[in-house]
Order: sequence, then C-alpha cells, then structure tokens
Amino acid sequence: MPVALNRLAAALRVLSFGIGVAQAQTSRVRRGSPLLQPLPVPATVIRLSSLSSQTLPLRRQPARRRAALALVSQSLLSGLLLISGCRAETLPLPAAPEAPETSVPAQPVSALHWPVARPAPLNTAEPVLLVALAARLGFAADGREAAADPLVLRASSGLLTLVDSDGQRFQSPRLSLHWRLEPLASPLQIRRRVLSPFASHESAEEAARAWRAQGVETTIARPREWEVWAPPEAADPPGRSATLVERQENGRLVLELRRAEGTVTLRGPIRILAPEGLVWGEGIYGGPFLLQPDAYGSWSLVEQVPLERYLEGVVPHEIGAGSPAAALEAQAILARTWALRNRLRFQVDGYHLCADTQCQVYSDPRAAGTSVRNAIAASREQLLAADGQPIHAVYHASNGGMAAGFDEVWQGAPLPYLRAFADGPAGFVSRYPLPLKPAALSALLKAGAPLPWGADHSLFRWQRTLTAAQLSSALGNGARNLGTPTRLRVLSRGPSGRVLALEIGGTGGTRVLRLDAIRRTLRQLPSTLFEVTPAGPGRWLVRGGGFGHGAGLSQAGAIDLARRGWSSERILQHYYRGTELVPLRSLGEAL
Repeated sequence: MPVALNRLAAALRVLSFGIGVAQAQTSRVRRGSPLLQPLPVPATVIRLSSLSSQTLPLRRQPARRRAALALVSQSLLSGLLLISGCRAETLPLPAAPEAPETSVPAQPVSALHWPVARPAPLNTAEPVLLVALAARLGFAADGREAAADPLVLRASSGLLTLVDSDGQRFQSPRLSLHWRLEPLASPLQIRRRVLSPFASHESAEEAARAWRAQGVETTIARPREWEVWAPPEAADPPGRSATLVERQENGRLVLELRRAEGTVTLRGPIRILAPEGLVWGEGIYGGPFLLQPDAYGSWSLVEQVPLERYLEGVVPHEIGAGSPAAALEAQAILARTWALRNRLRFQVDGYHLCADTQCQVYSDPRAAGTSVRNAIAASREQLLAADGQPIHAVYHASNGGMAAGFDEVWQGAPLPYLRAFADGPAGFVSRYPLPLKPAALSALLKAGAPLPWGADHSLFRWQRTLTAAQLSSALGNGARNLGTPTRLRVLSRGPSGRVLALEIGGTGGTRVLRLDAIRRTLRQLPSTLFEVTPAGPGRWLVRGGGFGHGAGLSQAGAIDLARRGWSSERILQHYYRGTELVPLRSLGEAL
C-alpha cells in the first residue's frame, strides 16, 4: 500500500475503532488500556439475499474501496443519529484490542513476555467476557512454531467476515489460514525468573502473593502448566528457588490466507463475525470473535460473549441440563460468581477465561435447553458474595460425603465460607464428627447407612490399583532420583479426611506430593479422600470416595437436595456458609 494510503488507513482505523496510541514493545502494558471499544460507526457488509453463499467466492475488498467505505461510514454517523428504527441489514464487527507491533523496534528489547494488551475492566451493567475457545494456536504438539496444521474457520451457515489489524477484509463460508514465522526487525530478548510448575491457579497465586510481599511485581501465566513470573533481577521468595529463563525471539507467528490471486499476510488482532454462528469443535458459538497473539508467541481464538449468554455454555456442561430447577439456578449463580471473581486469570494473554477445566467448562451453548435458560433468567445478575465481593465460588462433582476446606485442597489461608463439614442428614453428621479419624474414614468409605447427600453419584465410592511403573511414569522427571517405587504412604490428613501429603518412597529416595499436586500427578485418582493398602510387591490398592477437589458445592449433593425440595438459596447457604446473594450492580460500575 502506498505511504499516503497507509497513513490514511491508519488514521481511519483510529477513528473507526477507537484504538489508542500503540503500546510500547514491553511487557509492562498500562492497566486499564482500552481493549474493546464500541464502533462509532459499524463497519458494514452488504448482504445480497439473492445470492447464495456458494456463489460468493472468497474476496478481498480493494484498498481504494476500503478507504472509501471507511470515509462513507464516517459521513453516515450524523444520519444514524437522526434516524431511528432503521432496519438496514448491517453486520457490526467487534472492536479489537490495540495490536502491539509485530516487528520489534530497531533497538533490541528485553521483556518478560511478548507484549499483549490486557482486557479492559468489565462494565457491570452489561459485562462481556473474553473467553478463549482455543489457546496456543500455531504451535505443533512438539512445541515447534508454525508447524501446526492450518487453522480452519467455518460458518454454521452464511458467511464469515474477517478483518485484520491492517484493515484487510475477507468474506467466505470457510477460511483456511496457514501459519508462518515472520522475521523481526530486531530480536526480542525474553528474560524472566520463573516459579513452576503449579497444579492450579490457586497455588500459583499463593506463591505470587509471597513474592509480592517482598515488593516484587509478579505475573501468573499458563504456557503449559501454571507458572509465576517476575523480573530477571528479582530475588527468590522465601523457601523457593526460581529459574532464570532467557531466550531470544527472532520471529513472530503470523497468519496467511492463500488464494489464487496470491498469498495475503494477516496480522492480529483479527476480528471475525459469524452472524449464524462459528463452528468450533463440536459446538456452534455466536461470537463475535478475535484471533489474537498471546504472551508466548502463539495465538488464541477468543469469543466476546455477554456474561448471561456465557452461562448457557457453562451450566449444562457442568451440572447437566436435566438437573432439577433449584440445582440449575444454584449452578448458574456459582458460574456467574466464579467468572467475575476469576476475570483476571488469563489477563497476561489478553482475555479473561479459558474454556476447559482450568476455568469452567464452556462448550456448545446449544445444550442449554428451556430449563437451563429459565434457571439463568431466574437468577439473572445474582452473585454470591462475602464482605461485598464475589466469593471464590469453587464447586465439584461429588464430595463423597465430606466437604473439604479450602486449605485442604490448595496452598493459602483458609476461607471462612469454605470449611470442612459432614455433608448429610443429622444422623450422618453425628456419626462422622470432624476431624475425621482413620477408623471413621474406613467406615465412611464402606458406604454404610446413613448415607450423605449425593450418594447416588457414579464415583461416590471407587477404587484404583497403582503400580510402581505407573508411579514412575506419573512422576516423570521427578522420579529420576527416586529409583523404583517401593512405598506409598499417607503422611497427613485434613479435618475432612482428605490426604494433605502423600509420600512415594523408592530405592533411591523419596518424593512427597501435597494438596492439589496429588491429583495433578496421579490423575487416576478421582479425589484425595482415600486410604492406601499394599496389594503385593510394587502394587497398592487405593479406596476412596467422591470426584473432584471436594470444596464448595457438591453438584451431586445439590441435585439430591433440590429433589428434596430445597431452594437454590438454601443449597448455596448450606455449601457456602456466611455468604449472601447480591445483585451484580452492587459491586460498582466496573470490575
């Protein structure tokens, strides 16, 4: 594009999309810098109903026409302000975050990570979440850049509209985008100190808190496992040893659209509109969407989804669409609360939440039938709060009859609304006083009457056999100094009977797994409510109960209680004692 047109296009992008001054090439991005801004005038695509999608080939709007359309859209603003009720069929495109330049300045730059614009505060009147449907795009399974398969985007019906950060616009029912490593003008030096790995964000947050107490600015990230990053000059936190990570980046991933007319390079963030929905995995999502670079040099596919619509993709996949109404309402309130409480979980990558079990499962919204939508509507904008703030609304499938305290699951101080208790009727509670003694735990795991709430869950009681070979495989590099495992022993338990520390002894040493690292390492175990007995040389029988971490609401328990006539509010008070339901707007204008 000629220089004059290039400058014109840049100016129009600033006017049309509300983009601020480009961020400097550094990992220290200003907090509160705008990520999403409403378009003063929506970019429009004329839809010709007389033409089928098959007759509309992939097309790029000529540069001169794009500039002209942008100018025309500005002139239309005054008319749109004067005319109400216009039914013109226009397709507004989502605003995109300001794109850090893909080429680094002439002088080498040192940073903690690739520069990424962080999400703007959420407007509590109409919160819109940025949810990553897919992350680490562009990297092959072995970690090689640009070696991944092409990224295929497909509209459920009709056309996709794609606009990259340079204003290039394309339309097609299906787009196949290829990865390419584009050389940088000057290398980017990545330098940081790293604490890792952590089994959960909660445990990483506790380590970050200890580092921050020393005056160190920290960043929590999840390139593969959870990590805590700090500047390279930072001293180690007490009791921990951080690793200095240094590498030089000479190129950055970009996307290419290969057409008969030639190959077009696309740079992020890329805005995508799919009026009839985007097919991704097994689901169809409403969008709009962003394809944007992350902090690791890879890319993410992000959906911009209003909070209440987001719940349609969470509630049925977390508790089941066929659950009783009160259980569905309780789940909707918790999912809403959890999302807002954890909205900064992936801010380093430019979005709020992921779509897998490291956040809440967010999948095909079509699973939300009438009962789910009614439950979401009945609980609209309701949150569970303590001290005027959203609680850490964790939940799980089944607690096996014993609710866990926060500090039985994760590193960190206890939370008053997440305490251990026997989860059942009065007879069950009196039979199993806490702290649970070893003999009582053995009796509990035999599942005799009286039964707790949620006893019909498929993993209410379970058993697994672990072998020395399985332990070595699960430990990976951690088994290097262990030798052959010969001993599996519980070192300590919490009030609910859950294992807090599990020792694996071997011919060359020992390894102790603690809290959430137990299940993160030994993934065969559904919970940490278990006991271990030898079952022969190099074999151990593990008998346990429940599925999940055990803290907060037991979904099996909530379903049971709802069937017994409990309201959603009563169920929530049972599992989160001392909390209250509050309207979303009570939290202020922004979060």
